[in-house]
Amino acid sequence: MSVQLIKHKFTVDEYGKMAEMGVLKEGDRVELIRGEIIEMSPIGTRHAACVRRLNLLFSEKLGKRALCDTQNPIQLGNNSQPQPDVTLLQPRDDFYATQHPQPADIFLVVEVADTTLEGDRSIKIPLYAEHDITEVWLVNLPENCLEVYRQPTPTGYQIVSKFYPGDTLSLQTFPDISINVNQILS
Repeated sequence: MSVQLIKHKFTVDEYGKMAEMGVLKEGDRVELIRGEIIEMSPIGTRHAACVRRLNLLFSEKLGKRALCDTQNPIQLGNNSQPQPDVTLLQPRDDFYATQHPQPADIFLVVEVADTTLEGDRSIKIPLYAEHDITEVWLVNLPENCLEVYRQPTPTGYQIVSKFYPGDTLSLQTFPDISINVNQILS
């Protein structure tokens, strides 16, 4: 006789209540992806340095045109609340005090990947495409390159480009801002 296991998929509201009740604690490194609570990998020094570089780079280049957010939740529908490494957001006077940023608030999502590369490519990037995040960058530390995903569809991104040290690119939303990949990977 075979036994069918039944999984319970959590909603964003249930996930939030677990945090309020102390089931999930402040220091827990977890995120909600498609209704499942996923434990996040520890952050290595190279990963952390890259996130810091991106934060400084975007803050300097964009000033008050965008809010540079690091490792904070965004809400994608009713069952996903990932925590991208960097998110460029529409500026708001309340700094999103009343709700986590939604897809319409997001200019760019950046994931920095070393040990999480395949999971980011196969799980998170398709999730961002499904929720119409217009541009996603994947900083691929093992291959020392930047993967750029644009033109989302429900089945993935139509345009995927790779940039290497020495290459220059612009943000889709801010084409006047030029970034050399060395500024991210150095």
